[in-house]
Amino acid sequence: MRSLKYYLNKAYKEKWAIGQFNFSDFSQVKGIVAAAKNLNSPIILGTSEGESKFVGLSEAVAIRNVLRKETGLPIFLNLDHGKSFEYLKTAVLAGYDMVHFDGSKLPIEENIEISKKVVNFAKNLPAGRQERIVVEGEVGRFSNDASRLYQEKFEIKEEDLTDPNEALRYLGKTSVDVLAVSVGTFHGIDISVVSPHIRLDRLKEIRQLAEKNKISILLVLHGGSGTPEEDIKESIKLGVVKININTEIRLAFTSNLRKSLDINANEITPYKYLQVPINSVQMAVEAKIKLFGSDNKA
Repeated sequence: MRSLKYYLNKAYKEKWAIGQFNFSDFSQVKGIVAAAKNLNSPIILGTSEGESKFVGLSEAVAIRNVLRKETGLPIFLNLDHGKSFEYLKTAVLAGYDMVHFDGSKLPIEENIEISKKVVNFAKNLPAGRQERIVVEGEVGRFSNDASRLYQEKFEIKEEDLTDPNEALRYLGKTSVDVLAVSVGTFHGIDISVVSPHIRLDRLKEIRQLAEKNKISILLVLHGGSGTPEEDIKESIKLGVVKININTEIRLAFTSNLRKSLDINANEITPYKYLQVPINSVQMAVEAKIKLFGSDNKA
């Protein structure tokens, strides 16, 4: 099977993006993978630190292995928003294909130093581990921490957006494979149920500065849930190769689970009321795969 790096580069050249779909329960995985299978799409399964601790690092790897073998699809696994070198190292050793170091709340020099440490470890794996681990870095800050519904209109702070010069400096010193940037999106969905427009001007500035300095850059968009579709399409044209979706999956799953439980109030067999939320996750993921243009790219 071709590597994740191969698919990220392919996405960049052909102007489409791979969806990262987070999960904390196997029922969600069933819906995500059913969508990928139906549309013949590569996908990245994501677990945050919290999600990975609930599922288990080794268990998440085993799930990926089984589903990759059964479907023949390029299914990859990313540790999302890892906050420490030690935890990312544990995820790599467990068998994750990709790790994301989120040093966005640290001073830029500390972010750079830890990122370099992660990259160095990922490129020098112990004997017997031949695969290429993809490392994602982050410059810029998301003002919020959780994937949740906000009961007010969420405002993006200008100072939290990625500084193009800092991004360039970070890339030049760390050699990460992909870079997550803050360009107007956020984790979760606010009371309007529609995320703000992507700051395409900032995204373009980051891209142009990198090209001017002959620095290779593959970009990641976090907080993709609820983002206007036209903005998504334009961001892909500007070099975004991976888009993270979590909140919309959680909403699809939990809202339809509640409905299913209400309809089947006397049912005590889980698989009989779990199929409805699984189907809703599949529908949500299929819509994203088509939007990102990754269908029939496996």
